[in-house]
Amino acid sequence: MADSGLPSHHADENVRTRFSWFLSGASLITSIPALILMTAHVGFAGFASENGVTLLQATFMVAIIWALPANIVLIGAIAGGYSLFGAAIAVGLSSIRLMPMVAAFVPEMRGPKTRKITLLFLSHFIAVTAWVMGMDRLKHVPRDMRTSYFAGLGITLTLTNTLVVAVVYVLSTDFPPMVFAALFFLTPMYFLTSLWGSARDRSVHVAMVSGLLLFPVIHSIAPAYDLLLTGVVGGIVTMAYVHLAKRSATG
Repeated sequence: MADSGLPSHHADENVRTRFSWFLSGASLITSIPALILMTAHVGFAGFASENGVTLLQATFMVAIIWALPANIVLIGAIAGGYSLFGAAIAVGLSSIRLMPMVAAFVPEMRGPKTRKITLLFLSHFIAVTAWVMGMDRLKHVPRDMRTSYFAGLGITLTLTNTLVVAVVYVLSTDFPPMVFAALFFLTPMYFLTSLWGSARDRSVHVAMVSGLLLFPVIHSIAPAYDLLLTGVVGGIVTMAYVHLAKRSATG
């Protein structure tokens, strides 16, 4: 993996400025996870173009919604003729998964003098890739510099991928559809492996395995509600596992 941008143990961290930590976070744009995310946005640009989404709309979605699965859901809703309310519900449901990530990440990012408005602003940039990279690296950053470091990471990821979508959209007629599909597939594969490796509790593994096993079954029964029902049933399975594990530990 590319250099994380963190200073050596011999560096005097006390003399580093906030801008220096911002640049350290921004340097993660050359890391493997960031490059994989960019390839996925190459696929997203082709997906948006093929479904009649304009260049301005596609880049706006990346910058403002940010989470790639939510953008895909929105384009699917547009292509499916959903109402504005229906599309908003679909995007909202797909983004609920980020709530526990934000709840776990903000305490790691908060410093002794961090303002709430700063945390609120930076929460916009918390998606799976930024979350995994941040949780892995913030522990090596002085607490009062963590917001600067994550700002560099999150803002650079968002702006770079917005630019990637803009460039590829303009050039999309020169890309075979199979290339878009192959690049698009890299992101879910990365999400699975990175989330599995970064899990701090066995319940996360149970949730992931439950979802992978349940989705094909539920899709064959209720394809219109497969993602929602898989999340609900998988969540129930995971909660049951956590309850049983606690009983075993105390019994």
